[in-house]
Amino acid sequence: MTEPVIWLRNGRVGLGPLDKGLVESYWRWDNEPATVLGYGRQTPDSLESRIEIVDSQLANTSDQARFTVYASDEVGSSMKPVGLTSLLIDHQVRTAEFLIQLGSEGRGRGIGSEATRLTLDYAFHLTNLRMVWLKVLQPNGAAVHSYQKAGFKTVGRLRQSGYWLGEVCDEVIMDSLAEEFTGESAVTRGLGA
Repeated sequence: MTEPVIWLRNGRVGLGPLDKGLVESYWRWDNEPATVLGYGRQTPDSLESRIEIVDSQLANTSDQARFTVYASDEVGSSMKPVGLTSLLIDHQVRTAEFLIQLGSEGRGRGIGSEATRLTLDYAFHLTNLRMVWLKVLQPNGAAVHSYQKAGFKTVGRLRQSGYWLGEVCDEVIMDSLAEEFTGESAVTRGLGA
């Protein structure tokens, strides 16, 4: 297996392009119970459906930035795919919706926060977005904490708009502004800025 293409890396987490060769991994992550629960879905998707989705995502990139998340156990070791992040861009207002999906091998190790931060870094320093937002099911405390750690702030709530373990729940709306994105940037560091 060849080394993956990594566009942005910060320590043991990196972002690279979608890879059609990873479609079975994407499909497996889509259908893990924690992912189905996190998205509030009730049914799994077929591999054929996921292949069609990836084909469409690869063909229509003008209003989206989609990344494979890679992680290693330590800096310098081999990078393995563990998830996906996406920015669904509204070019007219320079904003985007953020999505993340981690497989079981990527959860519980701080990878989600770092992948989120790298995606925000890309959004603000390469795509020149001014705001990125997301929705998360309110009972998903681990995700809310991870988003806060990456720089998102809670700005609202959609009441009774989701399901968690078969129960109606609220969705929390969070955002991150370019002007509030602080700390080291992998983008500017990579450019020698």
